[in-house]
Amino acid sequence: MDSIISQPSKDKLQILPHTEYTTLDHLTPNNVAQNPLDQFRSWFKEAVEGAVKEPEAMSLSTATLSGIPSARMVLLKQVDSRGFVFFTNYTSRKSQEIVANPYAALVVYWRETLRSVRVVGSVQKLSLEESRTYFRTRPVRSQLGAWASRQSTVIEEGELEERLTRVARRFGDGEVPPPDFWGGWRVIPKYVVVNVAL
Repeated sequence: MDSIISQPSKDKLQILPHTEYTTLDHLTPNNVAQNPLDQFRSWFKEAVEGAVKEPEAMSLSTATLSGIPSARMVLLKQVDSRGFVFFTNYTSRKSQEIVANPYAALVVYWRETLRSVRVVGSVQKLSLEESRTYFRTRPVRSQLGAWASRQSTVIEEGELEERLTRVARRFGDGEVPPPDFWGGWRVIPKYVVVNVAL
């Protein structure tokens, strides 16, 4: 495989031209669903059934009240007529920014199919029942992890494993209830843009 970087000087990293993206996809009014959420569902199904390794990975961008942005990767967990759902700790930076400024942008990029979808919209907290219903579908270790993880905070080496051990001891073999500081957010799209590489 050809190298895509060079380092002409100690403080400069340069991205070189590399393999050109080509696709047989061409978006026209005749082959795109009128409802962009329908188009997303169709492409997502193809990504899941195809060679895309983690089709639910998406970039979530939020901003402070003063407009300072931040972005991170999250996992899409549901798409319906109301929007795009992900779950997180409500004390995390992303949640704090959403509370202060309830708008977000999403980008889903499926490199293997050369398709991407951009979403911008308002954000609403899921109902307690919706969050609880999803929490019960998570593997037990993920349920315990929701209790143990303090997102957006600095931790010492081994601290997370110690917390997991304590939480596992606390709940034993019984049911793990969802923590009150954890749950879902729904991005309600104002607009959705679907793209293919040319």
